[in-house]
Amino acid sequence: MKKITFQYKAFMTGLALLVLAGCNKLVDLKPINEISDADYWKTADQYKLAANEFYTYMITFANVLYDPAPGQPPSPHADIRSDLTASRSPFSNGSNALSVTDANWDNAYTRLRAINYLLAKDSVDIDNPLRPERLLYVAEAKFFRAYIYFDLLQQFGGVPIVTKPLTSGSPELQAPRNSRDEVVDLVIKDLEDAIAVLPLESAITAANKGRISKGAAQAFLGRVALYEGTWQKFRNGDANRYNGLLDKSIAASNAVITSTQYSLFAPAALGDSAQKYMFILEDEKSNPANITKSANKEYILANRYSYTLRQIRNNVTHTLIGGGISKKFADMYLCQDGLPIDKSPLFQGYGMTRSEFQNRDNRMRYTMMIDSNYYWDNENPGSRTNWTGDAADIASSKGRHNAASGTGYQNQKWATERRLNDNEEGYDWPVIRLAEVYLNYAEAVYERNGTISDADLDKSVNLVRNRVNKTMPKLSNSLVSANSLDMRTEIRRERTIELYLEGFRVDDLKRWKTAEIEMPMNVLGVKWSGTRWQTRWVVNGTSPYTVDANGFLIFEGSRTWAQKNYLLPIPTQQRALNPNLDQNPGW
Repeated sequence: MKKITFQYKAFMTGLALLVLAGCNKLVDLKPINEISDADYWKTADQYKLAANEFYTYMITFANVLYDPAPGQPPSPHADIRSDLTASRSPFSNGSNALSVTDANWDNAYTRLRAINYLLAKDSVDIDNPLRPERLLYVAEAKFFRAYIYFDLLQQFGGVPIVTKPLTSGSPELQAPRNSRDEVVDLVIKDLEDAIAVLPLESAITAANKGRISKGAAQAFLGRVALYEGTWQKFRNGDANRYNGLLDKSIAASNAVITSTQYSLFAPAALGDSAQKYMFILEDEKSNPANITKSANKEYILANRYSYTLRQIRNNVTHTLIGGGISKKFADMYLCQDGLPIDKSPLFQGYGMTRSEFQNRDNRMRYTMMIDSNYYWDNENPGSRTNWTGDAADIASSKGRHNAASGTGYQNQKWATERRLNDNEEGYDWPVIRLAEVYLNYAEAVYERNGTISDADLDKSVNLVRNRVNKTMPKLSNSLVSANSLDMRTEIRRERTIELYLEGFRVDDLKRWKTAEIEMPMNVLGVKWSGTRWQTRWVVNGTSPYTVDANGFLIFEGSRTWAQKNYLLPIPTQQRALNPNLDQNPGW
């Protein structure tokens, strides 16, 4: 059989084809791996080929930046479902309804069928002397089973656990849902089994770069344990249970941090623009220093793309550049003295269209667009010529940005500046990156102990905030105390700012149990009354939207969030197929 290398290659067509049989997605007869069992499942390479398909299950641009992307299922982790963007989504304003079917549920069990099939083949051939060579791919399968079940948990809570291929007569098809604890315990066990086998990043050969490493599984365990630990803590769960989970999160994240296998992307040549260009990094020139993907050691696990071999095929740049952002998010950025805008003397107020961007966290000006600044995208003209900001570069720009639309706050994250046609972007999606691990560690330590030392802040949060803010004071206990700040709020602030538009915000609000407070808030825009906007941005002699008592534009009001919205409803078709599936509360 011809060997297929992993890097950027198309996955084997025969293994990628899922044959559906009936409506119940717990039963997919004719699994993908059924080539000829008499001839297959013999060598490590055959297990590797089967495991290759699992990498197509990873989250990517279509799952986070759209809801849904064309031809794709709904996107439960999309940031446009949150309180930080101006999207008017039924999932953000609480108007989503009970669903008959859910493609995410269906796809998850289709994928679990494929994963369980590989694991079953390994389990019946344990005496094979060649087995040690294939255990790496068994470990990958366990990672991806954990990955799928965690995704189901975030959406639906407890779900049916299936750990073997089923037939049409399997009793599991009529089984009730397993509890949250049972699902989480399975996820943790699978990850710990995988961690024991998977190699360090440094031990993965060049031909296999992009495959799951020990660090990726440890980082994901840190994410899972933090999620469920805080979910239980803020719902008055059993303290022994949630503290044990937080301990696991701390240990797993710390193992990644101390492994020294990864580092934040911060090339000196890019200065305080490093984070901006990390997200649009390609091997073609895509930044001022012509740095390529090989310099990025921050992505622990990535969904990998290439302009020449595997383009994203979503119109990422035009979707994201100029996209609406809420005032709430803009206000979260600290001033350069490390203080929030309501406490810092450096804050310049809202009077002018550019004033609130002055003296702020550098991530603000590289994530958001500033009125009257020059910007570039992938168009011709409109793309960059030399990244110097000289006359020729400016002449090739889109011109000065006019922010007088939407909320008045616009996004530039994920938008390329190099010339290419729509849908041809080739930057990678960070499934897991080191900055998240640092933030997971800090939050888990604080939630476990009710406090966090300056030393732990310095090995986590401060590395993230000072990556592009070299002179900003570190987050410390003395800074918090001297300025009447709240440490939990500051740790969450860093997480929200750093991981914006990466698929975390909705799930964070749910696990913190603050969605009921944050989500119903009006989505506000710029301050209109008494500012430059009032004379600049006028529609028929008045403001473009209703103005609140403080003079800010109300882009969207009348939002709601019921307790039932913390979980999605179990699809009614699945409950008809299996009457033992109970519905989530409120649905």
